[in-house]
Amino acid sequence: MRKLALGIAASLVLVGVSLAVPKDQTFRGEIMDSQCSAMGSHDMMLKKGGVKDAKECTQACVKMGGKYVLYDAAKKTVYQLDDQKKPEQFAGEKVKVTGTLDTATKTIHVSDIQAAK
Repeated sequence: MRKLALGIAASLVLVGVSLAVPKDQTFRGEIMDSQCSAMGSHDMMLKKGGVKDAKECTQACVKMGGKYVLYDAAKKTVYQLDDQKKPEQFAGEKVKVTGTLDTATKTIHVSDIQAAK
């Protein structure tokens, strides 16, 4: 009887731990730099000149100290990205980011990034 009770208790602990592990979610938006995402667009930089498109703007702003972020225009929400290497190749593009969201910091722990279709 004692072995049965221990077995059930161990199973419940394992189920509880598996439910506590955050599951990957999918987020859609544009890979932007943190400066332009605060304004919701690259318009100011494009009007100033010196950059010709969103990709060039994002790359230039990151070189000046900005960070890659995911900007969801539909929700007007900016998500920080914990990985700054993966988004580099998608600068200025619409993407689908898979990962777990830390709601306290609005940071996505990136598992994968793919171009949006």
